[in-house]
Amino acid sequence: MKDFLWVLVMSMVPMTELRLAIPIGCGLGLPAWQSFVAAVVGNMLPMPFIVLFIRRIFAFIRRHWSFLNGILDRIEKKAENNMERVQRFEILGLCLFVAIPLPGTGAWTGSLIAALLDIRLRRALPTIFLGVLIAGVIITLISYGVRLGIAAIT
Repeated sequence: MKDFLWVLVMSMVPMTELRLAIPIGCGLGLPAWQSFVAAVVGNMLPMPFIVLFIRRIFAFIRRHWSFLNGILDRIEKKAENNMERVQRFEILGLCLFVAIPLPGTGAWTGSLIAALLDIRLRRALPTIFLGVLIAGVIITLISYGVRLGIAAIT
């Protein structure tokens, strides 16, 4: 249970998300389905809050802790750089953006983009969830496929 919770918590971390959590679960010896479930659940837990409240949170931080403005500017700039691709394909673009398991993509940035584009939660959340599922399948297949391949070699 401890390893399952470790994977769940690791998947909530921005930037690494389930892209790191699933390989960690694999390394800890969790079955693939447990790593997948823990990572998807953990990755999705913060998403509704990001979509609904991130603009207000950023405004609060800018008002009360202006020394963090540079960090917030970089975060917003990163999201804005990816917004054009998402806007072009709308909901499908958001899903694909979240699904592609590359650095800088994922549920956190996808949720921020959804918030900045004013995509309603009832449209954004299922789209982000589908993207997380796709990314989770890809990373699980890579992580556990590599583990099985190494086991076959040795």
